[in-house]
Amino acid sequence: MSINHPSFGQLDTDRVIMFDTTLRDGEQSPGFSMNLGEKLRMADALADLGIDVMEAGFPNASPGDFESVLRIAETLGQRDNAPVICGLARTGRADIIRAGEAVTPAKRKRIHTFIATSDLHMRVKLRMTRDDVLQATTDAVTLARSYTDDVEWSAEDATRTDPDFLCRAVEAAIRAGATTINLPDTVGYALPGDMTRIFSMILERVPGADTIILSTHNHNDLGLAVANTIAAVAAGARQIEGTINGIGERAGNAALEEIVMAVRTRPDAMPVKPRIVTERILRTSKLLSTITGFDVQPNKAIVGRNAFAHEAGIHQDGYLKDAATYEIMTPESVGWSNSSLVMGKHSGRAAFRDKLNALGYGEVGDNQLNDAFRRFKDLADRKKIVYDEDISALVDDQFRDNERIKFISLDVRAGSKTPPSADMELEIDGVIVHATETGDGPVDATFKAIQTIFPHSAILQLYSVGAVTTGTDAQAKVTVRLEEAGKMVDGQGADTDTIVASARAYIHALNKLLVKRTRTEPADLT
Repeated sequence: MSINHPSFGQLDTDRVIMFDTTLRDGEQSPGFSMNLGEKLRMADALADLGIDVMEAGFPNASPGDFESVLRIAETLGQRDNAPVICGLARTGRADIIRAGEAVTPAKRKRIHTFIATSDLHMRVKLRMTRDDVLQATTDAVTLARSYTDDVEWSAEDATRTDPDFLCRAVEAAIRAGATTINLPDTVGYALPGDMTRIFSMILERVPGADTIILSTHNHNDLGLAVANTIAAVAAGARQIEGTINGIGERAGNAALEEIVMAVRTRPDAMPVKPRIVTERILRTSKLLSTITGFDVQPNKAIVGRNAFAHEAGIHQDGYLKDAATYEIMTPESVGWSNSSLVMGKHSGRAAFRDKLNALGYGEVGDNQLNDAFRRFKDLADRKKIVYDEDISALVDDQFRDNERIKFISLDVRAGSKTPPSADMELEIDGVIVHATETGDGPVDATFKAIQTIFPHSAILQLYSVGAVTTGTDAQAKVTVRLEEAGKMVDGQGADTDTIVASARAYIHALNKLLVKRTRTEPADLT
């Protein structure tokens, strides 16, 4: 049996559609934000990864969100074999119209509209009756169909919705023309057994449910997002929604890379076929970490630096005899490399570019390459051994597309006999500005100098220093968290000089805060 879908044609039952919401739900993560240039870079990487549907944003949330969705639709959406470009909308007319306008330029486009269906959400948040919600669903899907044949409808808080009413709401959405029905676990409440029950129920009880795509969208509040996704697919869902690195509201979303590799590794239990180029998983993960300033934890499945590391003696012995004893997939299958290219102060640009590619950074623009290569040469002069981790740290720091505030130079004087002072130069909107400040220590003086050059009301909430590698000449990696008017951002910086790394981290956080200032955070999303 197959389903005829407006964007994908005839779909066999073993085909699973990968729906990425990194640019929408993922960006709602506390401290995460992307400017337009960064969103376009991330969108390109997701397309190269093989994503089927890209939720590019929530057009009616802010002018910035509308512009980013429109630009992605105008550029990426015009290419051959581009993903379906999707815009999110509540059921109000203004949201639907704005989403329709934003995705119009794309060759393949989708409007994703949603409304809460649980009694708790309807009573407390929406102040609507069940009949009101059914009517809003019908009206929204009907209006969305005037912009595109590909319309997705979501029942927000589906896993806590009365089963009978959920069936009625899904039936209303299908009758109005929805081609994909999403049943999200919005608050991460469900267990795998719940997903099996809900999706099986919809297929059994709702007329027409076997003619559309059922989708699963799970949050990770109980650490079950991936498990719940797999259970939903086993019960009939044929669209998987998630994010790279599992980023998202609160504890995050289902991590797409984990789901994809689970499907690939266990075809006996999951006989479905996502069209993902798995060898590009690592570089996509690294790009997202670079843009957001949030590294994945070392033991993160698939993309963590320890994912394929073996320390226990018995494990090492088995691995050396046959890698399959302790590895269920190869590092190369997700983009890790066993490159032995040693980098030092005599290495050239070509070798440096090859190393970046081996580390998962993919194609690098000439300007970015030159800037990163210059910092690499400076680092090689100061360090005896330049490790892969060193290169990743400086590249992550260099490749951020934050344009308003740029680090130029820092001269710090500190000791036990004189007050610490910092002499700072920054480039603000293309103009170099200088300031000198004293403080309780060199870091305090540096941050005060930044405050003098670029006045702001943000409060420092976190300052953390770690070493990238071992040794007294190791690079410091600093994380800074700033909060302003309830908006929180994290910034990171790396350098062999801890104070310089601190300045870079603070500046990174400020740039992210400037992006946050221009955007209105969307609320109550799936």
